[in-house]
Order: sequence, then structure tokens, then C-alpha cells
Amino acid sequence: MKIIAENREAHFEYFIEEKFEAGISLDGGEVKSVRLGNVSLKDSYCSIYGGEIFLKGMHVAVYDKGGAFNSKDSRRDRRLLMHKFEINRLIGKVNEKGYTIVPLKLYFKQALIKVELGLCKGKHTYDKKQTIKERDLNREAMRDINAMFKR
Repeated sequence: MKIIAENREAHFEYFIEEKFEAGISLDGGEVKSVRLGNVSLKDSYCSIYGGEIFLKGMHVAVYDKGGAFNSKDSRRDRRLLMHKFEINRLIGKVNEKGYTIVPLKLYFKQALIKVELGLCKGKHTYDKKQTIKERDLNREAMRDINAMFKR
């Protein structure tokens, strides 16, 4: 599994309750652009319309060698491909208070491009401060361990 893009900000902004895998519907030029790594998941999210899940706000750069027929919007809505029972389960969870669906990773699974979705609950500012504190403590511990092994 080769990771193409990762949404690191999602781990800081949300508590991730569950993870799901979904396929993504892309055009030919978009696939080539994704294979080159010209994609960003920052500020992207998922919404549900008519029993289908759409990925909004994901930036896929226009493929420069695509010609005149490949001039689509780089931030257009992209349909995600999941089983109906998974979508219905997500709809039930999202209707609960405070849950949202956020893309976490974009990666290759064999020759296919997949999206890892997270069922998330938003963090408060005091939760974010706790996350920063834990991260700093882990860094300090790793520095101490590395210093011991260098001697």
C-alpha cells in the first residue's frame, strides 16, 4: 500500500472513532495527476446526498498534458464508491450529534486508488491542547532515548 496523500490535520482536529475504505470515481486526467502526487486532502470533507457519499474540497491538480478536454474544476465533488449497507450505517452515525466523515488518506491498493474515511467527532480546544502536550512529551522521551543510545 503506497500512500499518495494524507490529511494530518484531521488527527489534530477530530477524534477518529472508526475507519472505512472507499473507492473514488475519477476521470482519466485526474488519475494521472494523482499518480504523480498532485493531490491535497487539506480542508476536504464528505457529505451524503441521495444515498451516495461525495468527497468535497479535495484538490487534484489539472493534468498538464491532458489537452483541452481535461480542463475540469480541480476542486469538484467526487463520488465515493461504497456498499449500500456501509453507506446506510454511516448515514445513521452522521445523524447523531457531532459526527462527521473526513478523508484521512489517499492510497494505492494494487492498481486502484482508495480513500480511507474516518468517522470523526470534533475536538474542543482543551482536547487540542492535551494532544499538543502528549506530542511534546513523546518527542522529549524519544530525544532522551536517542541520547542514551548515542553514548
